[in-house]
Amino acid sequence: MAAPITAATSPLSPASRVQVMCSMLNPTSASFSRQTASFPSIRLRPVPSHFQALSCSAKQDTIDKVCEIVKNQLAVDEGTAVSGETKFVDLGADSLDTVEIVMGLEEAFQITVDESSAQVIQTVEDAAALIDKLVAEKDA
Repeated sequence: MAAPITAATSPLSPASRVQVMCSMLNPTSASFSRQTASFPSIRLRPVPSHFQALSCSAKQDTIDKVCEIVKNQLAVDEGTAVSGETKFVDLGADSLDTVEIVMGLEEAFQITVDESSAQVIQTVEDAAALIDKLVAEKDA
């Protein structure tokens, strides 16, 4: 989805309008064009992947253990797939279920999750990443 932004250098000269297209799906690039043929187009290139921020994902064994705890807490059917991207609400969890999941995770991993951190957990990956962080802090 592109969001065009048009700016004119003068309200009386529509030929000197500049249009900027920014994509909401790719915020790292934008293109500039002008409605006259004499103005060259400028395109920004995406940032190379080795310069982008690294995302810290949770360890796979932590994700697997969180999946099992979530399945047990929510009594998920045997055939239901639960992965790191699975959202608790997609499994039918409400806020009370999420609190119970967090309590089960605290017990299983012997950690304490504060209320503000517990409120932002929406997926198995979110929970696993928080657990890895809290366990590392506890061991340090």
